[in-house]
Amino acid sequence: MNLKHFFPMLAAASFAMAGCGGPTSKSGIDLANLDQTVKPGESFYDYACGGWRKAHPLTDEYASFGSFDVLIENNNKQLRGLIEDMAAGTNQAGTLEQKIGDLYNIAMDSVKLNKDGYAPIRADLEAIAAIKDRSEVFPMMTALKKKGLPGYFGFYIDADIKNSSMNLLQIVQGGLSLGEKEYYLDSDSATLHIRESFKDYMKKMFVLCGSTEQDAQRKAEAVLALETRIAGPSYSAVQQRDPEANYHKMSYDELKKEYAGIDWDLYFSTLGIEGLKEVSVAQPEPIHEVEKILAEASVDDQKAFMEWKLINSASSYLSDDLRACNFDFYGRVMSGKQQDRPRWKRAVATVEGVLGEALGEKYVEKYFPAAAKERMVKLVKNLQDALAERIKVQEWMSDSTKEVALDKLASFYVKVGYPDKWRDYSGLEIKNDSYWDNIVRSNVFDLAYVVDKKLNKPVDRDEWYMTPQTVNAYYNPSTNEICFPAGILQPPFFDMEADDAYNYGAIGVVIGHEMTHGFDDQGRQFDKNGNLTDWWAPGDAERFEARAKVMEDFFNNIEVLPGLKANGALTLGENLADHGGLMVAFEAFKQATKDNPLPEADGFTPEQRFFLSYAYLWADNIRDEQIRVYTKSDPHSLGRWRVDGALPHIDAWYEAFGITEQDPMFVPKDKRVTIW
Repeated sequence: MNLKHFFPMLAAASFAMAGCGGPTSKSGIDLANLDQTVKPGESFYDYACGGWRKAHPLTDEYASFGSFDVLIENNNKQLRGLIEDMAAGTNQAGTLEQKIGDLYNIAMDSVKLNKDGYAPIRADLEAIAAIKDRSEVFPMMTALKKKGLPGYFGFYIDADIKNSSMNLLQIVQGGLSLGEKEYYLDSDSATLHIRESFKDYMKKMFVLCGSTEQDAQRKAEAVLALETRIAGPSYSAVQQRDPEANYHKMSYDELKKEYAGIDWDLYFSTLGIEGLKEVSVAQPEPIHEVEKILAEASVDDQKAFMEWKLINSASSYLSDDLRACNFDFYGRVMSGKQQDRPRWKRAVATVEGVLGEALGEKYVEKYFPAAAKERMVKLVKNLQDALAERIKVQEWMSDSTKEVALDKLASFYVKVGYPDKWRDYSGLEIKNDSYWDNIVRSNVFDLAYVVDKKLNKPVDRDEWYMTPQTVNAYYNPSTNEICFPAGILQPPFFDMEADDAYNYGAIGVVIGHEMTHGFDDQGRQFDKNGNLTDWWAPGDAERFEARAKVMEDFFNNIEVLPGLKANGALTLGENLADHGGLMVAFEAFKQATKDNPLPEADGFTPEQRFFLSYAYLWADNIRDEQIRVYTKSDPHSLGRWRVDGALPHIDAWYEAFGITEQDPMFVPKDKRVTIW
């Protein structure tokens, strides 16, 4: 969702609680992960992670592989076991076991998939081809939208960021197969190569789905031209990080008047949306461009666009030749992967996508002990106390702002492990007609579910935006909640036998990171109730922004590849959250051990082990192609720079490792970020 701002961690957490270590606890540090030929102040990332990186070279399947991927791989194996048990049994029709097992079997049936070819989408391709008149274009595009296919724009229904207790339908830009507008507009050699490869990819896919070579070439050119038109006025990833600039609320009548070139009555009635009163148009300029395209672009060009969206969306659920072609572009060209995921991993991912909470219910029953939830809640409370102390001592923040900030912190809604109420999938039918038909039924089911649950209704604060098995975490400003799913609350990222130095450096920083999102450059704009409003005393916001600018400028000067700099504006929120997470977790660690200090272990002081465990969270190997993708689109900094970019601003790190001005990573104290 465009304005949800989930802030995924791509790290691991667990269910340690304060003081879980003790005199007999091991350090948790695996010396084999280090490369002690590198000095800590030269590159702490290489020093702390060099051994791990050497021992885990990239396989052909991965564009990047990090320490958290180890946990994801383990989760995939656990999920596979659960699913295959259901897939092998005889299950009563309509049960969760039947739906999970049958969908997996359908996804694994390569013989049927290859026999069917592109037949499952042939009827829709023929319906598009039969269009003769411009008046038929938008109705067809809307009918395809109901099946879950992307069009020129999209929408979602979620909290109104200025009236957070109520849901609001929000219209957002879309239509870009390459994701970010820069892929259509930049002229560097790497981007030009991607655009040419994209055209070749489209041409191949059109041919595989029945077009002649000549028609395929024409269609590919048409699609690229239309998507480039939309890309021009589309908001960049950085622009989309500004909540106020992406909020334009109006009545439904005003929508129809201001965007009269789109038949909104037809659009919403086709999608089962009735009684619409208000909407927000997140990005007006690209939606106005859509009006022009509908009126000006040739019927044949718009038919090509619809055909492309259908083929591209369905390709992973059709025959192996179509899937292979899709992988060659999105996997190999875009990300640098050399080999597709095995079929079973793709099948598990589909079951998660279609029946995520149903699978999560089974996962939690087997792999998440009830005691873990209580322990995690206690640890979160300990980190809340530490952040409160950090807020109280900030000299740049006025007393009145501190008071409101502390109230917001105390109001955090904490979600751990799994939801209290599971989603009802009784209305979803899984049957053995085709893989793609099941995906379409799932899309239709999900749309109806969201409309029924949210349209013109209050926000359900108990809704989860991740499944329990997800290896991730998030903060959501419109509900002021922090969430830690069960999937991330397990080893290998937390070691129950390790001491507090290790656990606070790992899970503690993860928790502190999510909490700090409530006070980063975006989160600070929302009050404790989740409303976008200015609650800062005069001058405080300016002082915050001046300090945040230090972080933005620091990352803007990092060269991630020759000639390619990091995007300090895009990654600002995550970098501020890393900074806050480190400061808060270190404070909590010192408080937890002040009465019973930990001894040196494995040649490292407790403070050194804290920072080593943090750095290990971001150990990874990554291909250059994926570095470019992340730099253009990901609000998180690359793993290397979540260490070597974050730690130079943490005074305690300098003290722990004796870093001086002679070390390359040294940043003068007056040049360091000073927020939390």
